[in-house]
Amino acid sequence: MIDLEEYRQIISELMDELPEEFYRELSGGVIVSEATVIPDYAKQGDLFTMGQYQFYAGMRQIVMYKGSFDRCYPHVGPEEAKELLRGILRHEFRHHLEYLGNVHNSSSLEAEDERKKQAYLERHSDGRN
Repeated sequence: MIDLEEYRQIISELMDELPEEFYRELSGGVIVSEATVIPDYAKQGDLFTMGQYQFYAGMRQIVMYKGSFDRCYPHVGPEEAKELLRGILRHEFRHHLEYLGNVHNSSSLEAEDERKKQAYLERHSDGRN
């Protein structure tokens, strides 16, 4: 398991990979939280929120949840963690960019996430895992 300082360092390095324009209107920046977050719709505590794009009261930010990451990937080293976190961080930035571009259609990440949520709920409503 990587420690908090390694996690922060990896996030910082991954942020440096992104173009400056990705940060436009991301007034709250990218926050690292030690929290473990389980979505309220998780049926058996089997889902974890790894990152989240948030906007409220005129502020937009991305939160990366180290506790959730640790629960899902307790045995990864720094290099593997970096690859996993790159995907998570870019997922959240895609939410931000689609929000800025007012993209709310069936091909948006928001719609894709909702489809995945519904598929999960359907699997758990009929007894399958």
